[in-house]
Amino acid sequence: MTEKSFTIEGMSCASCAQTVEKATKKLPGVKEASVNLATEKMHIQYDESILTDKDIQEAVNQSGYKAVTDKKQKTFTIEGMTCASCAQTIEKATGKLPGVANVSVNLATEKMSIQYDPDQLGVADITNAVKESGYEAHEEIESADALDMDREKKAQHIKEMWQRFWISAIFTVPLLYISMGHMLGMPLPEVIDPMMNAGTFSFTQLILTLPVVILGREFFKVGFKALFKGHPNMDSLVALGTSAAFVYSLAATIGIWMGNVGLAMELYYESAAVILTLITLGKYFEALSKGKTSEAIKKLMGLAPKKARLMRNGQEVEVAVDEVQVNDLIIVKPGEKMPVDGVVVEGMTSVDEAMLTGESIPVEKTTGDAIIGASINKNGTIQYKATKVGKDTALSQIIKLVEDAQGSKAPIAKLADIISGYFVPIVIILAILSGVAWYLAGESGVFALTIAISVLVIACPCALGLATPTAIMVGTGKGAEYGVLIKSGGALEKTHKIDTIIFDKTGTLTEGKPEVTDIVTVSELSEEKLLILAASAEKGSEHPLGEAIVHGAENKKLPLLKTQTFNALPGHGIEVTIENQSLLLGNKKLMVDRGISLDAVESISDKLASEGKTPMYIAKDGQMAGIIAVADTVKANSLNAIEKLHKMGLEVAMITGDNKRTAEAIAKQVGIDRVLSEVLPEQKANEVKKLQAEGKIVAMVGDGINDAPALAQADIGIAIGTGTDVAMESADIVLMRSDLMDVPTAVELSKATIKNIKENLFWAFGYNVLGIPIAMGLLHIFGGPLLNPMLAGAAMSFSSVSVLINALRLKRFKP
Repeated sequence: MTEKSFTIEGMSCASCAQTVEKATKKLPGVKEASVNLATEKMHIQYDESILTDKDIQEAVNQSGYKAVTDKKQKTFTIEGMTCASCAQTIEKATGKLPGVANVSVNLATEKMSIQYDPDQLGVADITNAVKESGYEAHEEIESADALDMDREKKAQHIKEMWQRFWISAIFTVPLLYISMGHMLGMPLPEVIDPMMNAGTFSFTQLILTLPVVILGREFFKVGFKALFKGHPNMDSLVALGTSAAFVYSLAATIGIWMGNVGLAMELYYESAAVILTLITLGKYFEALSKGKTSEAIKKLMGLAPKKARLMRNGQEVEVAVDEVQVNDLIIVKPGEKMPVDGVVVEGMTSVDEAMLTGESIPVEKTTGDAIIGASINKNGTIQYKATKVGKDTALSQIIKLVEDAQGSKAPIAKLADIISGYFVPIVIILAILSGVAWYLAGESGVFALTIAISVLVIACPCALGLATPTAIMVGTGKGAEYGVLIKSGGALEKTHKIDTIIFDKTGTLTEGKPEVTDIVTVSELSEEKLLILAASAEKGSEHPLGEAIVHGAENKKLPLLKTQTFNALPGHGIEVTIENQSLLLGNKKLMVDRGISLDAVESISDKLASEGKTPMYIAKDGQMAGIIAVADTVKANSLNAIEKLHKMGLEVAMITGDNKRTAEAIAKQVGIDRVLSEVLPEQKANEVKKLQAEGKIVAMVGDGINDAPALAQADIGIAIGTGTDVAMESADIVLMRSDLMDVPTAVELSKATIKNIKENLFWAFGYNVLGIPIAMGLLHIFGGPLLNPMLAGAAMSFSSVSVLINALRLKRFKP
């Protein structure tokens, strides 16, 4: 018997836990299964020979929830990668380890995300496996210092690449002039003229090439190491091509000094040097562009202040933000940033939260209000108590979400991964075959070598490896700027396929708080007096509709009267006495029971009900006095968001527990296509399933605990940022503001990013499909030109840079 733990996602009540237990206990080989709702864990005892983890997960999925094995998730920084095939090699090496559930290596971020069973595997095993495959892995430490170090390291790398390039160029430019100048009729000093001094001519080129080869030694070190380990990469192609050119030229130089001066015209030093110099320039641009793709993270990290002012023992002290602890009292003056999350205990101010929520209007804060770390205090000094510090703050959570998304892979990347895994060995074989074929066809050895070097150098798996991650990095970063947090590359890709969006009604389409919408009087009382009497009567009531009426009077600053008697009538309303007047407030049933005529208000109340409003009847001294209608008001942007989604060709549905009449009234106001009314919270996920069964790709937008199972069930779950933590956990996309206009923004961003990825892949594939045959001499067969290895090197560098530049175009995205 085996005992295992699974985390269960999507549960919201005890009956969910029951459902999961029943579903798993039925499985063959299960001895015991118990689900704990509080910890969201399931402990199960089963016979491994009969049942697998996959069967258990499938059974839980069938019951409407998700079972995830308790795995550790760690991120490692990888050193030494140069192309997509390096990333492939590391993925294969670590994926073979026992207990690894999932591994993803991102070339653009130079990070590996790995999910594994800590009982079977340790960090040392993972780093050793990476080392064995020819690279270095370091566990990522999450701290501000580590991030600063990482940034410095990348800046240093950019600086080094530039230095390598310009020093190489200093030697390559004169080398090019010496080797090619005389062919174009340019003058050469007699001492290095190939016709007069072939020995000096060749020796000078060797001396100028050596520094470039030494500066580019990294290509040879990494390339040959990967080749001998059986996982050749892009550096292997460069190393093979330039080594062939250099070694051949060195042999020719020895031949010249031994008397064969005819070999002076068969030197290839300039090809080796120019290829190394151009590829170094390409690498410099690549490093520069990669830095730009992760700007969103840098911007987010730059938001957090470095210091905090605390009250300790009655004294103000300034400490580093890392030293702030939960329950510390923090003082923030106007113009300063809030160091961590907390709750106001003293003072009043307005706070700019735009950088986190995208909300441009400052939010008023007073005692008891929540503070988000990194928001800006505008005009008052406040004291607040720290509730979340370090990794738990809203900003840290957002950074983590964006980082995870940028490090994840979209399914569309799989094709590029598969190809890049086979790419380099195929190119090496093609280079050898094409060189041999031309030689056998009667061409010279020099000609055959030119072909082989060109094929090796032009092939570029870099562009393939960068096509998807760079677009995802820019896309998810851009989303974060607009307050749309996309949790993974998979979610980003799937969003563009959505054809149906379901909105939860309460708190998503509507404000979630009932408000007074209409006051109708049919007696001598004015609207104001009717509201005063109703609010005074409801002051002692805890009913949401009663609270809405009291709130309505308070908003108008109306004085409330004292009640002399108060009697709650469950299911009907209330009976009170105010200023010796007998008042009845409640539903139609109450009025009918007390024999009060409804003739004067019948048509008005029907009209209000058809608009989705709840009429509250008020009778004074046995006579109908009027109606106060209460409704959950529709959010300002709901109509605009749904109009925009319709323009994008999407079907929009609404799900609610309200009765059909109220639901259809709200749907009419905002232009909803399909209404799912009278749906109990636990049935929401089933309604999503029904739509999926019709073949629809469904997104669900919600904000509450009871939306979590439906968010998990939908193809894409979108949680409103003002909602609960459970909803946000279950969702694929989190909207930081409660503005529904961000829903179409998320869909537009997904479409723009996927379009960009497809363009990148097209260029990367197209470049190789065209470039390799030309390098193999296809044009030459039909009397066209032969591709010079130097041009091949330039083309190769350009292909990676063009993919990166195209990905950076996404930075111009505007919803």
